[in-house]
Amino acid sequence: MIEWINFLILIISTLLMAFFYIKSVAPAKLEEKLGDVAYKKCGIYRVIASFFELIAILNYILYFFFPLPILIAQFFIWDYSISVILSLLILFPCLYIMLKGVKDAGKEALFPDKEHTLYKGIYEKIRHPQALGEVFLWWAAALLLNSPFLFLYSIVWFPIFYWFCKAEEKDLILRYGESYIEYRNRTGMFFPKKK
Repeated sequence: MIEWINFLILIISTLLMAFFYIKSVAPAKLEEKLGDVAYKKCGIYRVIASFFELIAILNYILYFFFPLPILIAQFFIWDYSISVILSLLILFPCLYIMLKGVKDAGKEALFPDKEHTLYKGIYEKIRHPQALGEVFLWWAAALLLNSPFLFLYSIVWFPIFYWFCKAEEKDLILRYGESYIEYRNRTGMFFPKKK
């Protein structure tokens, strides 16, 4: 019974994380209705989204101890050390890209700020390093937990994170106008553009 409850909470936390994160990336749109308080409100939405993401991570860990009684194997067919190696091969570069994005975005990474200017650093090459790094961390976690089911479940994060990025770009165009459109045209969404 606990395995089904855990799975249900995982689905709910995934949906709530997506819901609040989408709300958090639209401060310029919300500002049209609420004024300057919109940025603070979007920061609160981002914190709430992060809370539900943390719950999803805990659900992944609990799944290791309480897997669903379904036809998918509980563990990968290869030795666990291979799962660990694959996990680390994903984890280190993705964590670097994500943390570099967080560093270069500054406090805007968690709290939208009306006065914030367009980013520098890694953002000169790609527009969404945090999303690029973070989305693959779910696969790294599934491999570390040696779970084929979680590896398959982690596919759901790819369209969700893509949706986040598209929604954020829509708001950034509203926020920065032509300068963001020019920036978007010269940088890749997830990978650097060829010159």
